[in-house]
Amino acid sequence: MFTEKDIRQMSAKGINEAQVRQQLQQFETGFPYLKIASAASVGNGIMRLSDDDVEKYIDVWNKYLDKDNDIVKFVPASGAASRMFKELFAFIDAEYDTPQTDFEKTFFGNIRRFAFYDELNKVCLSNCDQDIDGLMGCNRHKDIARNLLGADGLNYGKLPKGLLSFHKYSDDIRTPLEEHLVEGALYANTKGQAKIHFTVSNEHNGIFAEKVKEKQSVVADRYGVAFDISFSEQKPSTDTIAVDTDNKPFRNADGSLLFRPGGHGALIENLNDMDADIVFVKNIDNIVPDRLKDETVKYKKVIAGLLVSIQEKVFRHIKQLNSENISRSQLLGIAADMQDCLMMKLPVLDAWDDSKIKDFLKDKLNRPMRVCGVVKNVGEPGGGPFVIEEKDNTTSLQILESSQIDKSNERYVRMFNEGTHFNPVDLVCALKDVEGKHFNLLDYVDPTTGFISVKSKDGKELKALELPGLWNGAMSKWITLFVEVPLITFNPVKTVNDLLRNEHQA
Repeated sequence: MFTEKDIRQMSAKGINEAQVRQQLQQFETGFPYLKIASAASVGNGIMRLSDDDVEKYIDVWNKYLDKDNDIVKFVPASGAASRMFKELFAFIDAEYDTPQTDFEKTFFGNIRRFAFYDELNKVCLSNCDQDIDGLMGCNRHKDIARNLLGADGLNYGKLPKGLLSFHKYSDDIRTPLEEHLVEGALYANTKGQAKIHFTVSNEHNGIFAEKVKEKQSVVADRYGVAFDISFSEQKPSTDTIAVDTDNKPFRNADGSLLFRPGGHGALIENLNDMDADIVFVKNIDNIVPDRLKDETVKYKKVIAGLLVSIQEKVFRHIKQLNSENISRSQLLGIAADMQDCLMMKLPVLDAWDDSKIKDFLKDKLNRPMRVCGVVKNVGEPGGGPFVIEEKDNTTSLQILESSQIDKSNERYVRMFNEGTHFNPVDLVCALKDVEGKHFNLLDYVDPTTGFISVKSKDGKELKALELPGLWNGAMSKWITLFVEVPLITFNPVKTVNDLLRNEHQA
């Protein structure tokens, strides 16, 4: 099946033939669906904190910041912004010249409200000898869109989201990258230093570094913090082979194998490289201007404080389990506390001997941990929190995407559609064990939770293999807690017109 040239191509990526054959087998067999007990809700997998709890956990986090702990803000930022402008690309190719759809009318009717307006106006003057008003006055709306998206203009069709002008202040215009620096200074600042890590694509690494060089000192001086900013790229070894409609390796025009990025689940490798105690994970486009940051910062501290509080309790249990003198009543007490505090269902342990109970509890507790903020479901596309039935008669809390739901199971589909809460990718993670050793996060990935999608290349249909998602199957075997957080903390930008929402107007 594979030639020597194929093997060399795999080797150059750090992939071996056995891995590729395993991926080909997954195309043949597909992926099993998870067994869902219920959608998570408040009191059933989701915690709703009282005002006193909120203040308590903020205090816990502030005290944690005063200690010698290593904290990193981890921002997946490798995605290009092209999908933000899908409707504008379609407008450029349309047969008509003036805005017709609601989206087009909204964009051009509110164009002055975008933070990039002044920059766009300048390139329109330079390239078309007219400003935006003049171009719209003579129905040259497509020229405006071309200047926004094209390489001769602002090139927003090719740039990453993190480097677009999102928010306009009275004295400044900020990109998402800069807003994440500000956030890091406000809740991940340990003794005057904030560590922030961005995952970027190879083609954008240089321009990210340039933007950091330009803006880092400005934000540092404003907030009195020193930044330690780093970047990483998705590893070529996490690429997956593509196949044709017959599940045979898809080949490029030159005969080489087609490998594709394995999706955001590949970033578990990058997260695994973080030598940190606590890591915040938040998508690049989910940011707000300063006037709305207070709630975001508040609840970041809340979920982080909850995480370190639960970690302390888990560590006490593990130390107790490591004692040779632990009694049966103490073992059962730990099991009861796990069901209460960690919201997991355990099997009936009465018939088990003490040794089996001890090993079982240690296995369940000695894992990476995460607290996920979840918001009330308002119809945004994406995953939600669920209670999953495991093979060992326990339950676990998981974030599922629609692709992981068995569409033939009406009950599961109804759960997904009627779920009360949504996953905004608002995570705080604890990566070290009771002895301070870093977990190997790859040991806690469920490889059966990937999925297959249909794509195309050069006009030919192909099937692509997506790795278990970073906050889905890649964290499947972690200790997970869900906490309800205010909706205002979730403000993604999926299309350019989302920047017109009040939440993105500085």
